[in-house]
Amino acid sequence: MKLPLLLTPLATLLLAGSSFAAEAVSLFDGKTLDGWKQNNGTAKYEVVDGTIVGTTAEGSPNSFLSTEKLYGDFELEFDVKVDDKLNSGVMLRAQNKDGKPDGRVNGPQVEIEASGEKGAEAGYVYGEAIGGWMTQKEKLVPHKKFKDGEWNHYKIIAKGPRIQVWINGEAVEDLTDEKVFGTHPKGFISLQVHSIKKGTGPYKVAFKGITIKEL
Repeated sequence: MKLPLLLTPLATLLLAGSSFAAEAVSLFDGKTLDGWKQNNGTAKYEVVDGTIVGTTAEGSPNSFLSTEKLYGDFELEFDVKVDDKLNSGVMLRAQNKDGKPDGRVNGPQVEIEASGEKGAEAGYVYGEAIGGWMTQKEKLVPHKKFKDGEWNHYKIIAKGPRIQVWINGEAVEDLTDEKVFGTHPKGFISLQVHSIKKGTGPYKVAFKGITIKEL
């Protein structure tokens, strides 16, 4: 007769902890910016009706609202809506230059951009302050998976050197970059408000439903 498997209290706790670690957690409580800090730039970040709203500031360089916690491998999901004339993005495993708190934010960035009439590059991966597009040139094909003026759902999986991106359930990017992973294996998540040309704006980008599951 096969005896039932008995777990020690410690084993039970370890299994429970393992299960808990696999659950997605919210990065935004819908009321405050607790757990976040601003890097670079003077764009305004505020909580409005349960969303994080970033507003451009004329004369400011790129601004970033960053998690205080660092992440390595993860599955990140969020909803985003952006003004048609504003470029934005979400940084993955980002770092500050030279490790200084006010150092230039750098690392992989998943693009957020309105589609317009001809389509755009939403969902592709840009190397912010580390050399430009990580998405291969031949794959930088404009598309219209991003719905202008509406909420769009992003899902991003960063596992080792591989980054996968979906927009509204449609696959957009599947990139493997060993070189960048070698320098950016872990870092913070940042919500970007891009700089704007003089005499333009203000423009806004809004985020909600931001969750992360560490892998």
